[in-house]
Amino acid sequence: MGLAGSWEVFVVLTKEEEKRKVKKWRRREETDSMSVPIQETPRLWTSKGNEEVTLRMAESGTAAERPLTVHQMFTSAVESFGNYTALSWKDEQQQQKVLNYTEYYQNCRTAAKSFLKLGLERYHGVGILGFNSPEWLISDIAAILAGGFAVGIYSTNSPEACQYIVDNCKANVIVVENDKQLQKILQFQDQLPSLKAIIQYKDSLEEKKNNLYTWEEFMELGRNEPDAPLDDIIASQKPNQCCTLIYTSGTTGPPKGVMLSHDNLTWTALATSRHIEVKDATVAQERLISYLPLSHIAAQLNDIWVPMKVGGATYFAQPDALQGSLVNTMKEVHPTFFIGVPRVWEKIQERMKATGAQLSTVRRKVSAWAKNVGLHTNLSKINQNGVSHEPLTYHIAKMLVFNKVRTQLGLDCCYKCYTAAAPIAKDTQEFFLSLDIPVYDVYGMSEVTGPHSMSKINAFRLTSCGKEMEGCKTKILNPDENGIGELCFWGRHVFMGYLNMADKMEEAMDTDGWLHSGDLGKHDKDGYLFITGRIKELIITAGGENIPPVPIEDAVKKALPLISNAMLIGDNRKFLSMLLTIKCQVDGETGTPEDELTPEAVELCRKLGSKSTRVPEVSGGRDHVVHAAIQEGINQVNGNATSNAQRIQKWIVLDHDFSINGGELGPTMKLKRSVVMKMYKDQIDNFYK
Repeated sequence: MGLAGSWEVFVVLTKEEEKRKVKKWRRREETDSMSVPIQETPRLWTSKGNEEVTLRMAESGTAAERPLTVHQMFTSAVESFGNYTALSWKDEQQQQKVLNYTEYYQNCRTAAKSFLKLGLERYHGVGILGFNSPEWLISDIAAILAGGFAVGIYSTNSPEACQYIVDNCKANVIVVENDKQLQKILQFQDQLPSLKAIIQYKDSLEEKKNNLYTWEEFMELGRNEPDAPLDDIIASQKPNQCCTLIYTSGTTGPPKGVMLSHDNLTWTALATSRHIEVKDATVAQERLISYLPLSHIAAQLNDIWVPMKVGGATYFAQPDALQGSLVNTMKEVHPTFFIGVPRVWEKIQERMKATGAQLSTVRRKVSAWAKNVGLHTNLSKINQNGVSHEPLTYHIAKMLVFNKVRTQLGLDCCYKCYTAAAPIAKDTQEFFLSLDIPVYDVYGMSEVTGPHSMSKINAFRLTSCGKEMEGCKTKILNPDENGIGELCFWGRHVFMGYLNMADKMEEAMDTDGWLHSGDLGKHDKDGYLFITGRIKELIITAGGENIPPVPIEDAVKKALPLISNAMLIGDNRKFLSMLLTIKCQVDGETGTPEDELTPEAVELCRKLGSKSTRVPEVSGGRDHVVHAAIQEGINQVNGNATSNAQRIQKWIVLDHDFSINGGELGPTMKLKRSVVMKMYKDQIDNFYK
């Protein structure tokens, strides 16, 4: 039957009854949890999932707005936008289905009662593993309403990575998309004493097992359950309590559970919608597409919380969105607001360039002329803070080229295009700017509930991530002569803490309560924020994946004893690659690497069936036997990767080893990554041609 066929039976109240009931719930909440207790000793962070924190309130402005729980924000949306479309998707027969805000809310309440029926305990997790869907969002919100933690898990995660997260959050229930994801959980189900039930929300069950439910069976559990137990839990919730966990990898060690409070979510949704002037549905309803991984806070804020705040409509893309179907969805939905990671924009750019190459000579010339006009006009607008004279040639170019391009991309109604999760290349921004499509940048992190600063119309600079949202503060720690220092954050968007990791919190937050980002940046004279680098050894791919390089490099060296040094590449790139060096003799006096292999390396080559004794015989893929052995080792490492994004796609053996004299290593033999990137720029660029 699926969700489309099951929600109707849950909505049995008349509109008047619904309004009275929502108002009753809101009055009860206002009595029980409108104010946040002031602790004698204010504590801005915690590592305990059941503890409260002091909110970073201000005396005026956005940061002084009344704190809300998720339920309070949701019931407000139901009152204001009850009959407006909330969620829209295609069923298995490709028929369009819709839930309005009243129906959306009732489904979440029913699911919350089902979670309680299955034994969900307060401050325990509900893991959600699968592609974006109405069931994903309903499970997320229902987990929060029922007093648990909503815990998104990347669908590309390995079974081991899933097990760590499920165990860390003490999940009582796991919601999976299909049998493929179910099999990951079944591998370690017996090792999780907290786990009580699993729900599969798509496809039929391959095999019936105890405590394994279809989505229809799951929703049936809560349909006739009384409201009172759920209402008691909702009434007891406070804005300064944890409701969501976002798992993110550090540079070393296991993933960290970022604890976000009700106020983190509801306040950041408010601040974001105000900062970029998102329209209220009663004025003009926003339409957006859900396709980025919902285990990431950027997608949750974009797909769940901001729409809820303003009454926006969330449309779900097909599971193969990033394999090419996204543009088709864009053409159908005509989003008014669209966000993509840099790799999405790069893919669109590549597709458009390929299409342009097929045009006739005349049309290519017209396109080139229009793009030149578009770039110069928009750069002029940027320099004038969005206000600039638009020449007649711009309007002609808009009619001949720009409007048609927007229509072909499904962006004809989109007035706000954003990029997030990783830095976007200036070339890509200029490409879209030349087509009269400004792509605005968002900067933030999971630990600040997503955004901290955002570009917008009338506040846009190329390579800048705009200005801070109102109520968010940036401190630049120990700035150098160019004003560059570590970026530190303050605001109600700053998270509660890392679950069960007090030591990590002491590293991340100073005694004054400022969150240290690990990023380097500066403000220009006009207050625009620029990110210049990272203190942490952390790779952020063009797809927004945060990848610690050291564990992967160590795994390669362990799998391949022939390798001396390994350096992972992939920052702001569409996939990972690696530079490798072979163990060789070193000059005893100068420390300079020589061409001769070490005896150990020679022996390893012999065992492989290779006669190589010198580096030049192996480097650059010259020795096919050694090359094949290295590829086998890389495959082994890739087989243990946490996700597809952490797999090494290309590699090369360099002509000589790294050394202090060569400049690749520091005095303590630590790899100087920025130096290596410059020294081997040609080899690295070849990976991505």
